[in-house]
Order: sequence, then C-alpha cells, then structure tokens
Amino acid sequence: MKKSFKPALAAVAVSLALISQSAVSAEEQFFPLVSYRVGPYGANGQAFYGGFVDYLNYVNMKEGGVNGVKMAWEECETEYNNAKGVECYERLKSKAKASAGPIHTMSTGISYALVDKAAADKLPLAMMGYGRTDAVDGSVFPYAFPLVTTYQMQASAIVRFIKDKEKGSLAGKKIVYLYHDSAYGKEAIVALQAEASLNKFELTLIPVAHPGNEQGAQWLKIRQEKPDYVIFYGWGVMNQTGLKSAQKVGFPRDRIIGSWWAGSEEDTVPAGDAAKGYMAATWNLAGKSLPLIADIEKTVYGGGKGNLQDTSKLGTVLYNRGVSAAVLSVEAVRRAQEKFGKGKAMNGEQMRWALENLNIADARLKQIGAADLLPEIKTSCANHEGSGKVKIQQWDGAKWVPVSGWIEGNKALIHPLFEASAKQYAKEKGITPRDCSKEKI
Repeated sequence: MKKSFKPALAAVAVSLALISQSAVSAEEQFFPLVSYRVGPYGANGQAFYGGFVDYLNYVNMKEGGVNGVKMAWEECETEYNNAKGVECYERLKSKAKASAGPIHTMSTGISYALVDKAAADKLPLAMMGYGRTDAVDGSVFPYAFPLVTTYQMQASAIVRFIKDKEKGSLAGKKIVYLYHDSAYGKEAIVALQAEASLNKFELTLIPVAHPGNEQGAQWLKIRQEKPDYVIFYGWGVMNQTGLKSAQKVGFPRDRIIGSWWAGSEEDTVPAGDAAKGYMAATWNLAGKSLPLIADIEKTVYGGGKGNLQDTSKLGTVLYNRGVSAAVLSVEAVRRAQEKFGKGKAMNGEQMRWALENLNIADARLKQIGAADLLPEIKTSCANHEGSGKVKIQQWDGAKWVPVSGWIEGNKALIHPLFEASAKQYAKEKGITPRDCSKEKI
C-alpha cells in the first residue's frame, strides 16, 4: 500500500513541530490530524492546520495543557484525496485508542468516507462547516459533528442577507448557484431549492468541475442569464478563477456571495482587482490583532515553536479558522474532564459525550480572547450543529471587513431537511436511532 504520510514537508514551509508530538502517554490527549498541505488545495490546508497546531502548542506552553494533560498530535498527508484520507485514518486510529481529540479532515469527501468507520471505532469526527450535514441529527450519527454551522444553514443565511438587501422580498429575482461539482458543492442544493420555493425566486444551478481553473462556459451562461446575485461555493483555485472570470464578463463582484471556503486571502489576493467588493460568509474574522491570535504570535512564535515558517499566514481567515477549530476541540477536552475526571486523557467515547454537551458561551470566548473566532455554541443529542450562524464579510481590496452581525438561516425550513435525510439514512443502514429525550447530561 502506498504510504501517504510525509514526515518531511519543507517544500510547503511546515516546521518539524508538525510531528513532534507523535508519542502518546497517559498524560497526553492525542489528536489524529488527517490533513493536507500539498496538492491543489494545499495552500488552504497549510493555513488551517498551521493555526490548529499552533493553538495546541499554545495550550501546552501557556497552561501546561488542560489540567496538566498535554496536547499531542500526529499529522498524515491526504492531498485532499478521499482514498488517502481513509488510509491516513486507518494509520492513526490505533494511536487514538487511549485518547482521542476530534478528527478534523477539512474535506467533505473524506468525512463522508469516515462517518461509518469513526462510529464503529468510537472516534468523534468533527466537521466544522463541512461534511455530512444530516449528521446534525445525533440520534442517527452519534459520532459525527457538523459543528458551528452547515452548508445548508449557510446557504439559508446568505439568502436571508440578500433578502434584507432587497428590502425584504426576493420574488421575481434570479439567483445563480455556482458550485464545486463535489459532495461539498452539492450539499447546499436542497436548501437553496427550498428557499427558492419559499421566497419565489428563480434558481439556476451551474456546476464547476474539479479543480475549477476552467470556468469560461459557466460565466458565459451567467452573462446570458443576467442573475441578480451569484451564490458561490468554490474551493482552491476555483475561487480566484471565478472572480477573474466575473470581472471579464462584467458581473459585479458585490453581487457575488461566497461560502466560507471561498472567502479567504488565498482566494482574493491572487485575484487582484477582480476581488474588490466580493463578499463571503464566515464564522471567524481575520486579523492578527484579535486577542488570542496576538497572544499565539507572542507566545508560540516568540518561543520558537511556531508551526509555519511562512508567518504571513498568521491572522488570515483560514489560519484563524484553524485556531477556532482547535479552540472548540480543546474546550471539548475541558468539558469531558469535568465529567470524567480532571487531569486525565479522554478516550473517544468520553470526547463524543463532551462534543454532544458543549456549552461555549460568549463569556468563555471573551475570557480566552476568541470572541471573534466562534459564535456561541450549544450542542445536544438532537443538534450536533450547535449554532447555525454566520457573518458576511467583504474584501475591500486589501483586507476582509465584516459587513453584518451574526445571521441565522431559516432553521424551521432547513432542520427538517436534515431530519428527513437522517431518517432515510437510518432506514438504509438498519440503524435504530437513539431516543434523545433519554440522553442525560
């Protein structure tokens, strides 16, 4: 079997801290990092996983771990490839038997491939802003957590934002959904169709094949359709290509609203002037001045333990998002220790309980300097999402600027779609759903 783990990644500016914490002891909480830093989406993974590892290092350096339990990790390179993602998971899962932090793949395709495996192995799979969205229903998916918010709720929130811009009505408007032709891009279709039916707007679906560096035909069709808005679910090179194509055909960028995976500096800076005015959803703000990010730079990079040699990524959207994922994960470790014993490493079942019983309030986020990195999150057996809120940000030509407060999608419209899908999945797989009313905190 071809090995996908690459211990030397100097070519992508990853420090040796990447795998420096691979040994696991009873006093360490192990994080299996099924990640990617090379390949067509490597630049995105570098920033995200750099932020994630930096926060784990930060907790070790600043606090000595969680109640004395140090954070440990090992990283396995997937290149955003589903088969390699499964191989990496199988490689790392044996080390996660004693203790296991949530697994973050940052890939909808890989997370789909791991949903059943993680449940069988009793290892929690975190899917922050991606993945199988009907896993919001924890009665059917006890070990899968599409945390913070989902593709469908994001799409609904974007529609709400557009509706507010249009003075409360979308009747007769035309919206194009331009999307990465993968599990990621397809996830939001059912939500947008439901929104179109409810709000009486015309929806046109236009897919873009991986990796998305050819979009001439798609933007020619958009020019012909003359939509009022384009909702853009892109990834990697597809995003900068889309913005340049929009400029070429004369479509205004302030009428394009991207997903949170199409709203980073990796997308806008290479697009140059073509990106100015473009908007995208997010749950975390950019900036090195955010208190936690500033302290990570001071503590971790000042102490020579930074994960990234390319420090220009610090404070970017995806770096900060990686920090947000690690913050949520470490808070879950704290939550698990509150129930199962402080000063002990938590296993997969204990971490599953913690992720299902999170209650991270604004006060706690402010306490750790992460108020602009996450919304409040409160999960349960019936709701593995925990928030469903986004903000909209706009690229001013040099930086991302928030242009909205927290926006929640139409939960009454979208969540029944999750429940119906989860019910069908349970039927197909012969799963007897848990009775969430009997789950105790």
